[in-house]
Parts: sequence; structure tokens; C-alpha cells
Amino acid sequence: MTGKKKTSSKKHCGFVSIIGAPNAGKSTLINQLVGSKVSIVSPKVQTTRTRVMGIVNKGSTQVVFVDTPGIFTPRKRLDRAMVSAAWQGTNDVEIILLIIEVARGKINAESQAIVDKLKQQERKAVLVLNKIDLVEKEKLLKIATDMNETGVFTDIYMISALSGDGVDRLLKDITVRMPEGPWMFNEDQVSDMPMRLLAAEITREKIFLQLKEELPYASTVETETWEEFDNGSVKISQIVYVMRDTQKAIILGKGGQQIKKIGEASRKELEEIFERRVHLSLFVKVRENWVDDPDRYAAWGLDFGA
Repeated sequence: MTGKKKTSSKKHCGFVSIIGAPNAGKSTLINQLVGSKVSIVSPKVQTTRTRVMGIVNKGSTQVVFVDTPGIFTPRKRLDRAMVSAAWQGTNDVEIILLIIEVARGKINAESQAIVDKLKQQERKAVLVLNKIDLVEKEKLLKIATDMNETGVFTDIYMISALSGDGVDRLLKDITVRMPEGPWMFNEDQVSDMPMRLLAAEITREKIFLQLKEELPYASTVETETWEEFDNGSVKISQIVYVMRDTQKAIILGKGGQQIKKIGEASRKELEEIFERRVHLSLFVKVRENWVDDPDRYAAWGLDFGA
């Protein structure tokens, strides 16, 4: 839930959009910046399906970071909706942060395409080179030089989103660039994502982490019920939707062991995030066309017709 906060005119607040190719480290960076889990992470590409806001307060300044789906060449309806949401997330923001992972010592085609589009649109951005600990210094400097020559970037930062190396300096420099204005969120808020949706996303992350191949992309998670108890605990019931009976069997596992492992991993993390006891129940259902359900897209804040 979002909330307004009455503030004096001396407050500063602004929006920063984080864009990049799939698996560049956007979600890891926003979690590092916020200091809390607000966006799910997995080694698989296209994990993030919707825009997620992470909120950082430094002194009198509030910075709202917008984590977006990875930008790539879309082939399916869901792909198109995610890429559209990513580009829409760059509108009406103070800073666009383009994060590029440089572990291979070069810029991949998807990242280069994003740079080219920014240049074509005559838009300025801040470049963040990620995973610098995995690349030789000479290759890193060449990448920075080549990117600087594009004329797209006002600044270039070198970081490791996973370890946090270089992130403090990046945040400090961003903070001083925020315009004067009232805060958009309460000071104790770290994200705009409703708890029911965050809980579903955490479970979906565990499916990504524990299952191989394409199955995670054929699944989605919905929080069906959320019941609060007087002792502070919460009972959450979720449905994992898949497209085929064979996928349901894989998620359930032999004797239900796989879904039990997924549920246990999700429950433990939810207890850490919510700082309370969580009772989690997972059910698996087959819904062949969930990926073409307009209501599902609306829940994610995606444009079904993109």
C-alpha cells in the first residue's frame, strides 16, 4: 500500500528508473540500494515481470527506484508487455540508470540495442557497469571508453551489485540530484508492492531457483487468501498455475516432495521479510491459457495489448 506524507518544502524527492537486458543485475541492485528484499532474483533471465518500486530515504531526500523487466527482443504477448513496461518506466523520471553486466568482457547485443535506442531518442542516462569483479581491468576500461564515446551517458559507475562494491557512491551521487519536493511515500515504506503480491513473487522466485528448463516460465503464482491472527502470525494460501498436467506433476514432485520444498523455502523467506510467523499453503492448478488472461496482466500492472 502507498501513502502520502506531509513534508516541508525543504524535502527532496525523485524517481530513478533502472533498465537493462535480462539478467544484468537490476533486481540485485535495487535490493542492495534499498537494503531490503523488494524484487525477486534468480539466475534465470526474465525473472522480473512487473515494475517494482524500491524506496530509499537519505536525510531529507527520498529516492524512488523503479525496477523494470529486462529489455530484449519480444516474441510472445507476455514478452511484449514486459518490454513495454520497462520502457514506460523510463518516462517522467529524474534519472535513467542503464545497468550492463560486463562479466564476459564485452557488451552483449541486447544491451547494445538499448544504448542504440537511447541514442536514437536523444535521451541521456547514467551507465552502471555491473559484475566488475569478474572482468579484467583492461577490458573493463575499454568498455567504459566505448560507452562514453556514444554520447548517451552523463556518468559511468563501476559496481558489483551482489557484493555492494561501489553502490554507496552511486546512491550518494543520485541522492544529491533529486529535485526539491514532497516525499511520495511514508518514511518507513520500502516498496509500493502490496504484501499479497510480494508473497506470490517470493514463491515464484523459489520455483525459478529449484526447477530447471522452461517450466518456471510456464508458471505463475497467485495469493488466494491472507488471514491475520491476533498473535501476529499470518496464514497465506497460494495457487501455482501451470499450463499442462505434466507441468503440475513436475512442480508437485514424487509424493509431493517438490512443492513441499518450494513452500518451505518461501515460508522461511517470508517470515524474514514480514518479521512474523507465516503459515503457507500451496496448491497447484492447471490453467492452460493463464498467459492470455487480461486480469493477470492487470494485476502485474502490464498492458495486455502491448
